[in-house]
Amino acid sequence: MIKEFEGIIVSVTPYGETSKILNILTKDFGIIGVMAKGAKSMKSKLRSVTEKFTIGVFSVYYHEGKLSTLIQADVTEPLMNTKKDIVKIGYVTYVVELAQQTAKQNSDPSIYNILISTIKKIENGLDPMIMTNILELKMLDYLGVGIDLNRCIKCGNTSDIVTINGDAGGYLCKNCRTTEELYDVKTIKMFRMYYYVEIDTISDLKVSSEVANNINKILTDYYDRFTGLYLKSKDFLNSIK
Repeated sequence: MIKEFEGIIVSVTPYGETSKILNILTKDFGIIGVMAKGAKSMKSKLRSVTEKFTIGVFSVYYHEGKLSTLIQADVTEPLMNTKKDIVKIGYVTYVVELAQQTAKQNSDPSIYNILISTIKKIENGLDPMIMTNILELKMLDYLGVGIDLNRCIKCGNTSDIVTINGDAGGYLCKNCRTTEELYDVKTIKMFRMYYYVEIDTISDLKVSSEVANNINKILTDYYDRFTGLYLKSKDFLNSIK
């Protein structure tokens, strides 16, 4: 049976002398393993469209529960700007790896949509760290460790919120906060905005470096504490910062 689907290649493994095995995160079918026969050959039409991070429409001979076979692929997002920028490549590598791991735990198609929207914004010049943090915050729900952004995580108080703490797991009010680091009101409000904003609607990012760095630190602590994920690409991001 021939199937056509939208997707992004999240990993590529050489197979034999001339072929590749692709893992493609798809919009509607989760992650699909695909054999690209002869794709390593210099003369193959599949060579240029079977690289990691290729976003496009893929046609395959579909075999449920087994490797499908690639027929053709039409690239829809060439990512020319990203491929020339080591920092952008670093962030795209991380968000793709994070989405791939999340999709293994949750097959919701929204994961794909959030990932592709984030990559497009990075490609078009929006701050890659901020866009990555927005994706990270949204992925928490799919990982089963979402943050309650409407009340104090300890007592449920909806007012007098004074800080966010990764170890505590969310907002803290003035009565429950003890030695946790305090963050300003802008950081607290922007953190919530990151969660609720529709990525496709973002055209500009007006976030101070202090607030952006605060949110990045909070999310890094939260991921380390609650997700159980270790992603090698995160180490590279930490090194370039």
